[in-house]
Amino acid sequence: MDFFDKLGKRASETYKYTTEKTSKLAKEAKLKMAINENKSKIEELYEEIGKKVYMFHVNNKDNIDMDLESVLEEYCIQIDEICDAIEDERKELLTLKDKKQCPNCFDEIELTCNYCPNCGYEQVAFEEENISESDNINVEENKEQEKPIEE
Repeated sequence: MDFFDKLGKRASETYKYTTEKTSKLAKEAKLKMAINENKSKIEELYEEIGKKVYMFHVNNKDNIDMDLESVLEEYCIQIDEICDAIEDERKELLTLKDKKQCPNCFDEIELTCNYCPNCGYEQVAFEEENISESDNINVEENKEQEKPIEE
């Protein structure tokens, strides 16, 4: 009976692992599809911007007054919003893959890398960067406090 218990337990573990992996791959596929859809939307907006600029060019030949900047502002805002969504999706995708992005070359690398295998850039943890910056500020404040008072 012990054999069948072990076999059942092993089958259950394999099923859980397979389910988790499949779910993770499905999420990755959905994120990649969403990113590609958003990139297509941006291309469509670029095309619309081009049409508006050309119409501005044509209409200005006839001395028709048209404020191009106000017309294009809405398109630019839409592009900014879509770019933000793409960035959020890209970060979520990196998290699913258990990876991070090199701040120097933007290559996907393992979370445990101390140096980027692509460009060699030293990877500094976010917390370390913040601590270093605050330490530098404190050092500067201490230096100012230590200066003798000039009379």
